[in-house]
Amino acid sequence: MFSLSKTNLADTAVEAIRDEILNRRWAVGEKLPNEATLSAMLSVSRGTVREAVRVLASQGYLETRQGSGTYVLSAADSSRPLTMARRAGLRDQFEARLALDAEAARLAALRQTPAVIAGLRTLLAERGNHEDGDKAGFVIRDFAFHQAVIAASQNSVLIGMYEFFSTLISETIEATLGEELPEPDMAAHAAIVDAIESGDPAAADAAVRRFMAPMLSALDRLLLS
Repeated sequence: MFSLSKTNLADTAVEAIRDEILNRRWAVGEKLPNEATLSAMLSVSRGTVREAVRVLASQGYLETRQGSGTYVLSAADSSRPLTMARRAGLRDQFEARLALDAEAARLAALRQTPAVIAGLRTLLAERGNHEDGDKAGFVIRDFAFHQAVIAASQNSVLIGMYEFFSTLISETIEATLGEELPEPDMAAHAAIVDAIESGDPAAADAAVRRFMAPMLSALDRLLLS
């Protein structure tokens, strides 16, 4: 490893640690050096290391065990071109995500308040548009928006399920930042908030389905190619 000099140190730390994992510096199941050691190796703050570890955990590379440390969970390259098996797996992930998001949006429409809507619009503004140099940060911001939609359902089981499947959901977000799947734009996201604000559960459900449809259609085309 070497000192990092890019502007976005968290993103670069993510790339550096991911590269070491993919190059098998640490085997699957092996414990990573502690935070202080990684900080010294990368010449970044411990806070930057914590953020990088959090991102890599959300992407399925690492697992943090309370009181024990951080371990390598997978050395599979999630940034590789979508193979047929991965395309099929992603479609399953998108279908499952659609089921969760659509039902949460329906419930959120029935239970929405001005404060909830304001919070969603704030998170959407913070999400912004994807910029090539900030993939990890964008995935985190986009996930935060969709997680807030789930929270607006006020259904504790849905909230818990979304948190449990956070890695898989983050993978669906990251998959739209490549060349094969379309990334839903700000207007598609805003349409979900508008539908929730309308108080019409059917409209909220339909907004989520319209949001997901281009990605599912693209995966269908890829699976047939």
